[in-house]
Amino acid sequence: MATIFTRIAKGEIPSYKVAENEDYYAFLDIAPMAKGHTLVIPKNVEDDYIFNLDEKTYMGLCAFARKVAQAIEKAVPCKRVGVAVLGMEVPHTHIHLVPLNTEADMDFRKKKLELSSEEFAAVASSIYNEYVKIQ
Repeated sequence: MATIFTRIAKGEIPSYKVAENEDYYAFLDIAPMAKGHTLVIPKNVEDDYIFNLDEKTYMGLCAFARKVAQAIEKAVPCKRVGVAVLGMEVPHTHIHLVPLNTEADMDFRKKKLELSSEEFAAVASSIYNEYVKIQ
């Protein structure tokens, strides 16, 4: 059975897409720690542990995440973009990219932001537009 992230990448479940290519998909986290908190996934591999990925998929995922992070930095006011790979909540490798102004912004235990669908759409559009410029 496909993971929720596979279903999101296939368009079966709606998401706020910020970037996509043939092998990878990036979308806003619906329980974000900061505006622009993005998840980056491989589209064709459902392994839940990043270090189980074959080298090509792993390196491609990291390169794709780097471009997405660069787009986030241009679209969302922040000092830098933090990276985390936890893989505990959904059994599908995913990288968290979180806009940071302080280290506390990367605390997964803190209360998540509540954004309207309009706010999510605006942030996703801004990041997507910056991602397209990087291509």
